[in-house]
Amino acid sequence: MSVVQRLLAHVTEDMGIDLGTANTLVHVQGRGIVLREPSVVAVDNQSGAVLAVGEEAQRMLGRTPSSISAIRPLKDGVIADYDQTEKMLQYFIQKSSQRRFAWHRVVVGIPSGVTEVERMAVIEAARKAGANEAYVIEEPMAAAIGAGLPVAEPTGSMIVDIGGGTTEVAIISLAGIVESRSIRTAGDEIDEAIVNYVRKAFNLYIGERSAEKAKISIGSAFPLEEELEYEVRGRDLLTGLPKAAIVTSEDLRLAIQEPLNEILRAVIETLETAPPELSADIIHRGIVLAGGGALLRGLDRLIQQHTQVPVTVAHDPLTCVVVGTGRVMEEIRQNPQLRKVLVEVPKA
Repeated sequence: MSVVQRLLAHVTEDMGIDLGTANTLVHVQGRGIVLREPSVVAVDNQSGAVLAVGEEAQRMLGRTPSSISAIRPLKDGVIADYDQTEKMLQYFIQKSSQRRFAWHRVVVGIPSGVTEVERMAVIEAARKAGANEAYVIEEPMAAAIGAGLPVAEPTGSMIVDIGGGTTEVAIISLAGIVESRSIRTAGDEIDEAIVNYVRKAFNLYIGERSAEKAKISIGSAFPLEEELEYEVRGRDLLTGLPKAAIVTSEDLRLAIQEPLNEILRAVIETLETAPPELSADIIHRGIVLAGGGALLRGLDRLIQQHTQVPVTVAHDPLTCVVVGTGRVMEEIRQNPQLRKVLVEVPKA
C-alpha cells in the first residue's frame, strides 16, 4: 500500500451493493440505502458510448431507435455483458459516494451457485469501476444478515431469497451455509410465464414490463378471498393492432404455477437434506422470505402449506440483501467469526 493509500485508508466508505438482474441497490455505512435503480444501460450501437444508466435507461426499454440499445447487462444474477456491467457499476459507485477521494471498500452480493470465474468477474468489475477493496458475499447470507437472523449463532436459520434472476434457498448456522439451492427461476421467469399465458389465452402480445405490473397489481400464489382483475394492453397477434384484455388473479395464478413449483421444489429439497438438529431449529424458528418475490400475495401461505413449517416475510424483503452487504463490515468488527462469509480474490 502506497503512502497516499495509507493516508486515504482512514477516509473509508463501506459500500454494500445488491447487483441484481432487475435492480441495483447501494447501501453506504452511516447513510443507509442511497441508491435504488434498474440494472439497465442504454448504449449507442455505433460508438459504444453509454447514453444512460438506471432509471433513465429503463424508460428506453422497447422504445429505442435502431441506433440505440437498452440492455440489461446481468442475466440470472450473473454478468452477461462485462463491459456494460463495469460502466454501470462505475456510475452507481460515483453517484453514491459523497467523498471524491475516499477509500472505497465494496461488498457485492452474488448468487450462491456462481462459478469461480463468475465470482472473479464481479470482483474485477467492481475494482475497475472504482473500488479500492472488492469482496463478494453470497446473497442468501447477505439476505439473512439484512433480515436480522442470528447467522453467527449455533442455531439453524432458513432464508429464501427470491430476486429477479435467481432464487436462493439456504440453511445457515455458525456463519456458514450448511445446505443451499440456487435456481435460475425467479421474478423474471414469473413475468415471462405471464407473457406466454396472455399470448396463448388472449392472442395478445404484451411486454415484460406490462407483465410485471400485472403481477404486482393482482398476482397471487394462493387463492384470494376476493379475486382481482387487471387490464393488460399490447398488440393483437391476429390483426397486429393495439388491444386490451381483462385478466384475473386466477388467470395469473394458473400462468405462474410452473415457476412457483420450481421454487417450492428447491425449498423442499433443501429441507430434506438438512441435519436433524437444524431441522428442529427451523421448525421452531420458521422460514424467512426475502427479495422482491416475497411480496407475491400468498406465497408464504403456499410454502407453509407444502412444508408444514411456519413461514414469515422479512420486514422489508426488497432491501434485505443490500442491507446485509452494507452491514457485514460492521458485523465483522463486532464478531470476527463472520469474516469467513466474505470472499476476495487476490490481485494478480
